[in-house]
Amino acid sequence: MVQGTASHVGKSVLVAGLCRLYHQQGLRVAPFKAQNMALNSFATADGGEIGRAQAMQAEAACVAPTVAMNPILLKPEGQARSQVVVSGKVVGTMDAADYHRRKNDLWPTVEASLRGLLQEYDLVVIEGAGSPVEVNLKDADIVNMRVARAVSAPVILVADIDRGGVFAALVGTMELLEPAERDLVAGFIVNKFRGDPSLFAPGVAFIEERLGKPVLGVVPWIENLGLAEEDSLGVPSPFRVPGSEFRVPSSASVDSEHGTRNPELDIVVIRLPHIANFDDFDPLRQRSGVCVRFVDRVEDFGAPDLVIIPGTKTTRADLAFMRDRGLDRAVVGHAGRGGCTFGICGGYQILCERIDDPEGIEGPAGSMAGLGLLSGVTIYAAEKSTVQVRGAVVCERGPLAGARGTSLTAYEIHVGRTEASGQALFSLADADGGSRPEGVCSSDGLTLGTYLHGLFHNADVREAMLEWLASRKGLHLPPPKRPEDPFDRLADTLRSSLNTDRLLQLARG
Repeated sequence: MVQGTASHVGKSVLVAGLCRLYHQQGLRVAPFKAQNMALNSFATADGGEIGRAQAMQAEAACVAPTVAMNPILLKPEGQARSQVVVSGKVVGTMDAADYHRRKNDLWPTVEASLRGLLQEYDLVVIEGAGSPVEVNLKDADIVNMRVARAVSAPVILVADIDRGGVFAALVGTMELLEPAERDLVAGFIVNKFRGDPSLFAPGVAFIEERLGKPVLGVVPWIENLGLAEEDSLGVPSPFRVPGSEFRVPSSASVDSEHGTRNPELDIVVIRLPHIANFDDFDPLRQRSGVCVRFVDRVEDFGAPDLVIIPGTKTTRADLAFMRDRGLDRAVVGHAGRGGCTFGICGGYQILCERIDDPEGIEGPAGSMAGLGLLSGVTIYAAEKSTVQVRGAVVCERGPLAGARGTSLTAYEIHVGRTEASGQALFSLADADGGSRPEGVCSSDGLTLGTYLHGLFHNADVREAMLEWLASRKGLHLPPPKRPEDPFDRLADTLRSSLNTDRLLQLARG
């Protein structure tokens, strides 16, 4: 089991790397995280919903993700409330206190899921959450030491040296653990080390002498790994230089020294407060010749080549946020000037004419006007759609026209349905062998909306869209780089920096 001294110390990435590393050794490996709090989620093949991080770890292990790998998913909705997903299905929305009282009732689901994986796989790599020594929460722990105790899993405690305070984090965590919990800790990993690891040898000696357990490796900082972030801590903000005016890229910006136009496509993603599945845009961020900016202020909007309104857990509240910030007017103005706009999931709903919420799924029952850039109305209902899909592009105009006929795979996770008029973007295969239209575009093809997550991970679709945007701007994009498998790269790094043989011996008991 991989636990951490705090959130965001790199547990999810380390679990993914270990899954790939031991898969390469011929083992059937599965990831497991009892409880995940994240707005990035994934639809499994049987229509369940789990954290995106566990789907990513399953991909690293080269196995299909299942709900057993993440039996409890919490999707924050604001004001200390979260939607609670158990075994892949929504069971309701709870505030923090109510959920804390009910956690012990969920323990049998957690334990049954984990024991099922242990019977099916050679090795399960378990991920903890946050810190195991949150003293105000330990009485109802179902994700850290209680999990380790249930299956006698050796615990590897991870600390992030990049954020500083690594010695205090490790010593303090061990000090606050109960003696029986301390005995479960088999060693430590120091993560995200920059520079020459030999210079940290005195630090390793101090940790081992002070805590009486081995440091099993010092993992270097890995630049541009290209794995999906688990939560919005990983979403970049617009870059600002302290003390100077912040200037955003513009489709008409000019290099004052060379007198040339900005050579990059400028894509703005509206950074909504409850942005979800923002890993949709990782393939765009990693594409040479493309600049992706996450923007939550009108001052940073600029004159982008494409505006994307992303998915969100709370569409109505985030639309109100856009109006409060004036971002609604910025998007409408962009479209009015002939700019290209793409809405995904909640962003699709925002682009339409109206959102009807008769049952109060997202707050008080009622209706809310959308931006009106697409002809359509969304009606919320309690049932949630979580499904993997296959299909093809059918759009005949706009940025997807060049991909017409191209096949794709994606997934949907949303509440409600959108009844829209206009040309469909995609034709998706039905379970009964038929097909259904999905998504819609405006009459000029410049405003598009879809429920499909993972769309830009389809290389042919993505490249057709980018080529259309580049041609419109008079640019020639550099050819896409040959894709590198980030999991193999991660496994190679862990193989050279961790005592992986010892880790496997510990797991085998």
